[in-house]
Amino acid sequence: MRSKHRSQGLTLVELMVAIAVLAFISMLGWRGLDAITRARLALNQELVQTRGLQLAFAQLQIDCANTVDSSTLVGAAPLVVDANRVTLARRLQPEAQAGALQLVTWRWRDGVLTREETPPTRDLNQLNRYWQLAQTGSAAAVKLQNNVQQMTLRVWTDDGGGWRAWQQISNPIVSRGSLMSPETGTTAAQTIWRGLEVSLQLPGQTASMTKVFMLGSV
Repeated sequence: MRSKHRSQGLTLVELMVAIAVLAFISMLGWRGLDAITRARLALNQELVQTRGLQLAFAQLQIDCANTVDSSTLVGAAPLVVDANRVTLARRLQPEAQAGALQLVTWRWRDGVLTREETPPTRDLNQLNRYWQLAQTGSAAAVKLQNNVQQMTLRVWTDDGGGWRAWQQISNPIVSRGSLMSPETGTTAAQTIWRGLEVSLQLPGQTASMTKVFMLGSV
């Protein structure tokens, strides 16, 4: 009798089942790899944004630490704050040169945080003219951070009033060569601000990044 031998290999049905199983496993692996890649890209983007803000805050800390007091500006306030801008007068000490004053403006506009500075000067009249120019902004402003959804500014003094939002601040304006009070139109004794609080809201983050800076050497 001729013995019957089972043919070696897979049948067509078995082959189709094997291909289907491999395709399913490949799809699961691709989805897992895609999720890991997306998470890595989001994490890298968040790290870049955080590092950018840290560098910006480091520069702002230097600016705030060198802010002059009102006596240097003959009684005028060295700090002006509004809804999307803070301008401060700081002391600049170039190497091997005489000290000078400089205005630095941090501005949030259309989701972009910028910093601009005026040329150093020892002329208070020239500094007052720079105050006027700082209200509108300069094309030479340096972009520090994109996609900033919101900027919130508050100032603090030790008069017992605590932190104040920009709406509660009586900012001086420039008029006739001197810093004037918008309420009285005369040069007024200015409140001595001790601290500045800056909060920046980035997309995808539930909490704002907030930092407090001391103004001047106090």
